[in-house]
Amino acid sequence: MVMKRVRLVVGNVLMLVVALLLTSCATVPRSTPRIDNPFTIVLLPDTQFYSQKFPETYVAQTRWIKETAAELNTTFVIHLGDIVQTPQNKSEWEAADRAHKVLDGHVPYSVLPGNHDGAPGKLTLYNTYFGPARFAAQPWYGGSVSPTNNGVNTCRFSAGGRQWMVLSLTYDPTESELAWARKTAADHPKETIILATHAYLLRGDKKGPRGRLIWDELVRMSPNIRIVVGGHVPAVAHGVSVNDSGGDVLEILCDYQGAPNGGNGWLQTMRFDPVAGKIRVAAYSPLLKQHNKEPGHSYTLDWPPQ
Repeated sequence: MVMKRVRLVVGNVLMLVVALLLTSCATVPRSTPRIDNPFTIVLLPDTQFYSQKFPETYVAQTRWIKETAAELNTTFVIHLGDIVQTPQNKSEWEAADRAHKVLDGHVPYSVLPGNHDGAPGKLTLYNTYFGPARFAAQPWYGGSVSPTNNGVNTCRFSAGGRQWMVLSLTYDPTESELAWARKTAADHPKETIILATHAYLLRGDKKGPRGRLIWDELVRMSPNIRIVVGGHVPAVAHGVSVNDSGGDVLEILCDYQGAPNGGNGWLQTMRFDPVAGKIRVAAYSPLLKQHNKEPGHSYTLDWPPQ
């Protein structure tokens, strides 16, 4: 009788211990991300010639992004426009679609139309392959300027103790699209915004006509837009402008389409280090498996800016 009671007590104790362990595992994640952990945002510039002539290079880029996402803590990928070279060529869109499917379900990404992706109001194939319907089920997708047009859109993520928004703006935005973007920025004052648009800087850190328009009609009066990234011009450049609130806005041009083989797979990574207060920008080619450490291609910026 005593032995039975001992067994019963021991059995109850073991069940209690197991229950506590299971509760502990269920309520305390094993690897809770620290808000001061470095994280990476990838800039994917002008892939037009990859879609047209070198589709395997495009796939090599997205495969590398996927395979290194855990190591680099890649939180987001920003395409800078000119997804294809010929907007009416369905095979080019199919090549781009195939490359981006590598990322689907693995790494969040945004897209925007460049001048080679269709004329304003004529983004038929862009919206067929990269319209709101493609992203609607993703929790990080914030919506678009209209239910059928993804020419201006938002995405959101959390990293480094901040809430981020990527606001993607078409190549030649209309006044109504700029107004939508202004309102979106104003409605989310606590989110740090990266504005992505196809044409912004020229060589030598000078704004082109569209860059000046976007600065005057959107960026300068939106204090939470702290970074602007773009492509279009085959060059690299970066600079800082001061907005109407006295805050610094980091501006980056990244476009390798002028390199051999449509760009040789070059892209840029932005490595945010919250503890050091730096962004380390680096150029890398998954095709060549090489880094470009020349000034202009790889550099360090202060973060957050003043």
